[in-house]
Amino acid sequence: MGKKVLIVDDSLYMRSIIKDALESEGYDIIGQASNGVEAIDLALDSEPDLITLDNILPDMLGLDILKTLKEEELESKIIMISAVGQQSVVDEGMNLGLDSYLVKPFTPEQLTEAINQIM
Repeated sequence: MGKKVLIVDDSLYMRSIIKDALESEGYDIIGQASNGVEAIDLALDSEPDLITLDNILPDMLGLDILKTLKEEELESKIIMISAVGQQSVVDEGMNLGLDSYLVKPFTPEQLTEAINQIM
């Protein structure tokens, strides 16, 4: 069995792209969330090895989700995948404990390379 992954993005299309790319690399997609509350619940319940996290969700920012998961001492690796690429946002995420940051749009190869580096 591959590493367990939780995909968090409000776009069904983006979740599908991430899912296809990771499944082709042998990762096991154990859940998908389209908002922050669902993401936190799924992450704490399933304790995935990896979480892909969008920063702009309908109900909260990915950075706030990250803070919550770190406060709960969740040991998952977390890669933020966001259209927001400002260096200040990237730096804040890394300071909060992100393992990697990928700016949209990206290729499946860029995604798997970034994830393989942190896993």
